[in-house]
Amino acid sequence: MSIRHGLLALLEPGPRYGSQLRSAFESRTGATWPLNVGQVYTTLNRLERDGMVVQEGADEAGHALYVITEQGRSELRAWFATPVDRANPPRDELAIKLAMAVGTPGVDIRAVIQSQRHHTVKAMQDYTRLKAQALAAIEGGGSSERDDIAWLLVLEQLIFQTEAEARWLDHCEMRLIRLSAAAGPAAPAGPEAPRAAADSGSTATARTRPGDGAAEPAVPTGRRGTRGPFRR
Repeated sequence: MSIRHGLLALLEPGPRYGSQLRSAFESRTGATWPLNVGQVYTTLNRLERDGMVVQEGADEAGHALYVITEQGRSELRAWFATPVDRANPPRDELAIKLAMAVGTPGVDIRAVIQSQRHHTVKAMQDYTRLKAQALAAIEGGGSSERDDIAWLLVLEQLIFQTEAEARWLDHCEMRLIRLSAAAGPAAPAGPEAPRAAADSGSTATARTRPGDGAAEPAVPTGRRGTRGPFRR
C-alpha cells in the first residue's frame, strides 16, 4: 500500500495538516487500511525531504499545513499512469499457512481449509451487506458522495478478492482429494471427501456469488458507522 502516494493525492485539492490527511485517507478507503498520526507525519517528513511537499503556514488552531509541490504532482501523475507491479507479489498469509500445513505432522490440512472457507464466506457476506449500504448512500445523494463511491470500489475489490479466495480453497481441497486417490486406497480421504468430490464447481462461491449480481440483503441506509468491523 502506498501511503506516500495516497497522501499526495489528498493534498492535490489544497493544503491539509496531518490529522486531516489521516481522516481523509480513512474516509476515502472506508478505514479498510487505517493509519495512525505517526505514520502520516513520518511520511510527510519524507515527502518534504524529497521535495514533494512543503509546509506553508498554519491554520487558526496552529496546525502546520502541507502543500504539494510541482515535483509532487509529477510523482502523483506517474503513479496513476504506472500499473501496479505484480512481479513481486506481497506475502499472503493464507497461502503460506497451507504450504506449511502440507507435510507438517499432526496438522489436518482439510480442516484448515474448511475453517478458512467458513471465515471467507462470512466475510463475503459482510462485504456484500456493506456494498448495499454504500450504494444506498450514493443514491441518497449525501454530501460525501465522492467518498462513498471510493468506498464502494474498495468494497467491490474485497468482494472479488474473497470470491477468488473461496474458489482457490475449493480447488485446494479437490487437489488434495485427487492426490490422495492417486496415492492409493490407504490414503485417508477424510469425512468431507464425498461432498467435495461430487462438487464440480466452487462450493463456497456458489452459495453466495455477491459480486456477480446475486440478490443483496436489504439494509438500512448507513454511512460511516458500518465500517467498524473491518478496522484492523
